[in-house]
Amino acid sequence: MAAPKLKMRLGDLLVHEHIVTNEQLMQALNSQKSTGRKLGDTLIELGHIGEKQLLEFLAQQLGVPFLDISQRRIPSEVASLLPEVHARRLRALIIEDLGESVLIGMSDPADLGGLDQLEQMLAPKRLELAVVMESQLFEAFDGLYRKTADIESFASQLEEEYDQTADFNLTTSFGDEGGDATVGKLLQSVFEDAIQMRASDIHIEPDENQLRIRQRIDGVLQENILKENKIASAMVLRLKLMAGLDISEKRLPQDGRFNLQISGHNVDVRMSTMPVQHGESVVMRLLDQTAGLLTFDETGMPADLIARIRHQISRPHGMVLVTGPTGSGKTTTLYAALSELNQSSKKIITVEDPVEYRLPRVNQVQINSKIDLTFSAVLRTALRQDPDIIMIGEMRDKETVEIGLRGALTGHLVLSTLHTNDAITSALRLIDMGAAGFLVGSSLRAIIAQRLVRKVCDSCAIDYEPNSQEKLWLTNLVDESATSHQFKHGKGCQSCQYTGYKGRIGVFELLEMNEPMMTALKKDDSEGFANLAKANPTFTPLAMAAFDYATQGVTSVEEVLRLVETVDVAG
Repeated sequence: MAAPKLKMRLGDLLVHEHIVTNEQLMQALNSQKSTGRKLGDTLIELGHIGEKQLLEFLAQQLGVPFLDISQRRIPSEVASLLPEVHARRLRALIIEDLGESVLIGMSDPADLGGLDQLEQMLAPKRLELAVVMESQLFEAFDGLYRKTADIESFASQLEEEYDQTADFNLTTSFGDEGGDATVGKLLQSVFEDAIQMRASDIHIEPDENQLRIRQRIDGVLQENILKENKIASAMVLRLKLMAGLDISEKRLPQDGRFNLQISGHNVDVRMSTMPVQHGESVVMRLLDQTAGLLTFDETGMPADLIARIRHQISRPHGMVLVTGPTGSGKTTTLYAALSELNQSSKKIITVEDPVEYRLPRVNQVQINSKIDLTFSAVLRTALRQDPDIIMIGEMRDKETVEIGLRGALTGHLVLSTLHTNDAITSALRLIDMGAAGFLVGSSLRAIIAQRLVRKVCDSCAIDYEPNSQEKLWLTNLVDESATSHQFKHGKGCQSCQYTGYKGRIGVFELLEMNEPMMTALKKDDSEGFANLAKANPTFTPLAMAAFDYATQGVTSVEEVLRLVETVDVAG
């Protein structure tokens, strides 16, 4: 195609059409001199024009279509006609293969140099140009240019090279030129794909005739199956070396950790191995240190809840618990609290297994049961270190619970986690673990219970009418008015990988102890405590908090009911 050209310079054209003022143009031009950025990007950054408005205007002036590709299904084999490195560099994506030509989307259709390069790379096919928002392009890049093909290619290559008697020169970094270069490249691709897809965990599971590599994305596992099942041992061996584990031990579970630099991300990997029928299963939790710690304001908590939690953690003594199942975001909430409390006037000691994030000024202790460095052993010493605040990674046994409660009773603020379903049962669980009721009632100040629910994808959200079974569930959860609300769900699009969900948000309940509840605990009156807690006007159960998100269109009815199944909503 002949490269489209503007009849006037972009800035003059925008002023001529009264889209920006001359003063705004001059401000952008002055800013452009110092930043070197393109004029359009500068105008958007200064807030003088929106990205969509600018691109629609450019498309109209150039006589090419403006496309919303978030709803469009683009085959990965079509996108791959243009290699990823060039697609990202030129901000261009092949949307459709038309035979003798290709429809290509660009975020800067006036980039004549880029168009010339594309024509040369894609020749003899002709280019048919469309204008696409840059944000949509990058979302499409992440979804379409996955490392799946690389993973399959390296797996096949490794199977050809791999011999059970081969002497591999295994090392602890990627991309080495030794005998195991291929397994390094394979694992690099696995990690790159996981980071690109925002996965929290990677599962490597050998089976009799295949190897499963699964990623947990937004709390749900997604599977990639490789037929090269014999390569599993080479992958596990390499990972064990990286984590500093015993490569000769295949009969017992092992735990380790290592750090990686992947695609510009500093990733801390917690690794667990377990012997299974056809080899060893590996699960790796990915902690992206580059993203940094979240503050309360960034967790998605409602503002009124944040204010109440801040009040609780500002107290000089007492215990605050964060509860929920594995993967519910408890650690994120605890570290958000520690970040706010981390001041030069406060001495903070944490007892963790493992230490997930490194915090300056905080004395963090890593548990090591092999040398009897247990939670209870460290806690006894920690209380003699004159702390103001103690964070216990998890309440695991009676001794740890009692030391933590006594620490809270003797002038320390104690933060900890507990694996329970909701806030009300957490207080009772401490008593079940052997703590005296008077100790729990005197020390416990607040309990935060939480879950993560998937967010409806903004790009493909549509109105949703609950079915008869869902209406019955909602009526039982709330009342007859529950089904009168307008709900949303995602129909699936390029942006969310056709799942209908993108990202997760925290759902919280906060139970603040009052005098009647504390008295009930001191008397070991479990039923009375539970009734008082449910009657507390400031207490909103998890299920109702999730329902509120559904009425706002943030999450779906499906996610609310999935959460309801994990908590006790009776009474």
